[in-house]
Amino acid sequence: MHKAPTTAHQHVSHVVPEIGEVLELLEIAWERSREALGTAPLSAAQTRVMYLMEREPGINLSALGRHLSAAAPSVTRLCDRLQAAGFLRRFPHPHNRREVQVELTESGLVHLRAIRHRREEVLRRTLDRMPLDAQFALAAGLRALSDAAGEPAEAPLRRETA
Repeated sequence: MHKAPTTAHQHVSHVVPEIGEVLELLEIAWERSREALGTAPLSAAQTRVMYLMEREPGINLSALGRHLSAAAPSVTRLCDRLQAAGFLRRFPHPHNRREVQVELTESGLVHLRAIRHRREEVLRRTLDRMPLDAQFALAAGLRALSDAAGEPAEAPLRRETA
């Protein structure tokens, strides 16, 4: 029997369910490890705001809302809670006094580092159970997926702080 050649589309349709299954397993693992991997005392949405502020120090509230696809009142409430927790500082734009910019405080940066450290430790233990070549293949695949999703992997994922 002669098999018809496969197209790239047929190949993609085979890997989509596999990738979807991996994502579902990651969700389950994430839920099981909520205490170790959680963002307490913050919500996931507040933590997402902090990641955006870290990537774009001095971002204004309008841009933050666009990144989150959230309305201005929701963004303001998220920022109010972060400011009350001591993780965010608001300040007027130097050239447009009507525009408010936000940035993380040192406490906010410390909190993000702690979240990352916990998550990296769990990930490190998992990756240690994989062969080294599979680890590199996973990293390359995730980088490519990130690029395709519109978040280039070569962009700095976080601002380095001392």
